[in-house]
Amino acid sequence: MEVILKEDVSKLGSRGDVVKVAEGYGRNYLLPKKLAIEATPANRAVIEQMKASAVRRVAREKGDAEALGKQLIGVQLSFTRKSGDHDQLFGSVTSADIARELEHKGLTVDRRKILLEEPLKHVGDFNVLIKLHTDVIVPVKVTIQKDAVAEEADASTGEESGAEA
Repeated sequence: MEVILKEDVSKLGSRGDVVKVAEGYGRNYLLPKKLAIEATPANRAVIEQMKASAVRRVAREKGDAEALGKQLIGVQLSFTRKSGDHDQLFGSVTSADIARELEHKGLTVDRRKILLEEPLKHVGDFNVLIKLHTDVIVPVKVTIQKDAVAEEADASTGEESGAEA
């Protein structure tokens, strides 16, 4: 029996492939689970249309990603956070924080597309990659600074304790 796969099936093929399978496997497993459809001439035409529309959709998504990537080139984000000894932050800067800051600049990026293995927990400059599409990855510069108010409080506390002694 010949079937057209609607989904990727391991050890059989990927979506849109026309494959020969055993009659029982096709009728009892692939067709009821809607993993495949019978390979009739009408279904073959439908699959060809689906492939063509998928190619157009991917091209459009890539074009949109490239346009957004051009806007993101040269973008610098700055965060001010309270920090302790050795420039260790009391919190962290996460991908959600970066997405929110980009939103304030008028650029909409899904936080899941921001490639951070773990949140940023130190003061400094970082290059964060944003994967807009499989072929479009753009770096964004993120700067994390100490909170000036916290520094002044630390300095004044240190002066007062020195005066008391």
